[in-house]
Amino acid sequence: MKKDLLLGMAQISPVWLNKKQTLLKIKDTLLDAANKKCELVVFGEAILPGYPFWLTLTNGAAWNDPVNKEIHAHYMRNAIIIEANELDEICKMAKQHNMAIYIGIVERAKNRGSHSLYCSLIYIDNKGNIKSVHRKLQPTYEERLTWSPGDGNGLQVHTLKEFTLGGLNCWENWMPLPRTALYGLGENLHVAVWPGSDYNTRDISRFIAREARSFVVSVSSLMTHKDFPKDTPHLDKILQNAPKILANGGSCIVGPNGEWIVEPILNKEGIFTQTIDFNRVLEERQNFDPVGHYSRPDVTQLTVNRHRQSSVYFQDREEQ
Repeated sequence: MKKDLLLGMAQISPVWLNKKQTLLKIKDTLLDAANKKCELVVFGEAILPGYPFWLTLTNGAAWNDPVNKEIHAHYMRNAIIIEANELDEICKMAKQHNMAIYIGIVERAKNRGSHSLYCSLIYIDNKGNIKSVHRKLQPTYEERLTWSPGDGNGLQVHTLKEFTLGGLNCWENWMPLPRTALYGLGENLHVAVWPGSDYNTRDISRFIAREARSFVVSVSSLMTHKDFPKDTPHLDKILQNAPKILANGGSCIVGPNGEWIVEPILNKEGIFTQTIDFNRVLEERQNFDPVGHYSRPDVTQLTVNRHRQSSVYFQDREEQ
């Protein structure tokens, strides 16, 4: 039925900081999702090629430290340049299997000179088109040592069957104004992506669902010692201080009433599926709608700048 949507939560570990091997694993996961007839598949934050766990383990704030510079250079080489068609195979699978995809990547942004990294959430529609690239507005704490702050261009929503989808990265989900921007665009299925921890997903997922009266799907990754490739630069220094489990998952789904549909899933890898019913949104909006009948735009309004930011704009004169 049109009002039903089959979600797939892709809770997997990356082949850490190896984009080629991680892409292969993502493709295998998408094939599994296709076999399960998923209509929307969500991966965790920065799954491609992985979250910058080394920063807390190697004194990442040390100025001009050769260890951190070498790992950062390795990270940059394994980041994704969208304009170089590095997501084409994922897009082809989305089209082939008629499924939409949200996936977190580390983006090497061509329009910012190609030498800075952004934590980006990509939406690919079921026709295989990249419809939005949301660069994380505010990297959290030590993330700022390797990720750059993004802009509002990716604060977009997308239609899938009767649902209107929007998404945010990790602690952006705690930011009330970006959430409000998505509510104002009609979002009723909120996608929250995380590096991997039920500490993050357990409370905020239910809060957003109750505030928005929307479905919330939170998807996290996994990460343990075995997920670090042997050729990782300075692996011995990273593992010396790393806990055995760096990311335990915590992927979950909450209904528009703020109650669990799927409680946080811990330490299990795979595609976890659930069908959701759009009619639940309409039922819960009867008594609360944060940007509709339960708002006062004559008193408070939000203005959003969605221009893609760049340091240089070229105005070339046409040749005569």
